[in-house]
Amino acid sequence: MVIQPKIRGFICTNAHPVGCAEHVKEQIEYVKKAGPVANGPKNVLVIGASTGYGLASRITAAFGSGAKTLGIFFEKEPTESKTASAGWYNTAAFEQAAQAEGLWNKHINGDAFTDELKAQAIDIIRTEMGKIDLVVYSLAAPRRKDPVSGEIFSSVLKPIGQSYTARTLNTSKREIEEVSVEPANDDEIYQTVKVMGGEDWERWLTQLDAAGVLADNCQTVAYTYIGKELTWPIYGKATIGKAKEDLDRAAAAITAQLADKKGKAYVASLKALVTQASSAIPIMPLYISLLYRVMKEEGTHEGCIEQINGLFRQGLYSDTPVMDEAGRLRMDGKELSAHIQQAVKDLWGQVTTDSIDTLTDYKGYHNEFLRLFGFGYSHVDYDADVSPMVPLQNIAG
Repeated sequence: MVIQPKIRGFICTNAHPVGCAEHVKEQIEYVKKAGPVANGPKNVLVIGASTGYGLASRITAAFGSGAKTLGIFFEKEPTESKTASAGWYNTAAFEQAAQAEGLWNKHINGDAFTDELKAQAIDIIRTEMGKIDLVVYSLAAPRRKDPVSGEIFSSVLKPIGQSYTARTLNTSKREIEEVSVEPANDDEIYQTVKVMGGEDWERWLTQLDAAGVLADNCQTVAYTYIGKELTWPIYGKATIGKAKEDLDRAAAAITAQLADKKGKAYVASLKALVTQASSAIPIMPLYISLLYRVMKEEGTHEGCIEQINGLFRQGLYSDTPVMDEAGRLRMDGKELSAHIQQAVKDLWGQVTTDSIDTLTDYKGYHNEFLRLFGFGYSHVDYDADVSPMVPLQNIAG
């Protein structure tokens, strides 16, 4: 079939297998060019491994450290008439490249919140991998079923305490407009923390530890975004922010639990980037479009693979990691520097629908959005007839 992007609101409902392979190839080449990660991991579990920061983590572990990787994700398989989701094709490209270099890799496609999937992962680790020395938690989901009570919790993107009105970039209309969001109630805050907080991360590590599949000196990291003044009302000091605070609680609890094997849990704060999740958050498309312009002009812009490659080399496997007073690993310093934030603020008040192309990097934002789904690559022929039926050879049954 000829596969062209089908965009609905802030999501793309299809994906291009050749473009996704190109997306993965670029990241692999970046990591390999940087050379081996000194004292890097050897057996890695990545929960949320098929897109964004999770995919970049799997690529960095495998091609920077030669690690065996078990990837957990929840992706849509292809049919003869419909494409797979982008994460499926990303994983197929990763798998093919890893196989070519003799790197062990396996995947589980399913709901990472369930204890059944956790047990399946533990069985694979025990029988095929050896003890895990790094667990990456990079899960983004709108809802979660509690494995004990069976109750389903749903997250919301809302401010806390008072309603919030701000400018945003409506990407489907390509217009600057105002968006107003009512404050969350206590139950919405609670449910968002249950979905996006540290409870499932902690449950994963508890079960891995109980099964005896964690190595001495193992590390685990969960990813967060902290941001600054412009994004705090809808991100930091909002329902998502409360959930992210719970990651700090979970990190302390996991570190205490793993004390006997000198294990350590970190929260890593990363840069704002175009992801499937950030596209859905009010104001973030405008903020990111402005941020890209400012940071690209300065030459400090980084994407997922640059951030995660840096995290491994300057954070997780460094003797002098950049950390804040709360013990988080910080890779967002360039974005949050005072002069970058001031430049974004200055442009924020000036931009209109008519000046989107001159005052923001909307073109870069939109192209990066397309690349998440395998579109937007100039050297890929999007008029060519392509089969959507790309298999995964190493998927667990």
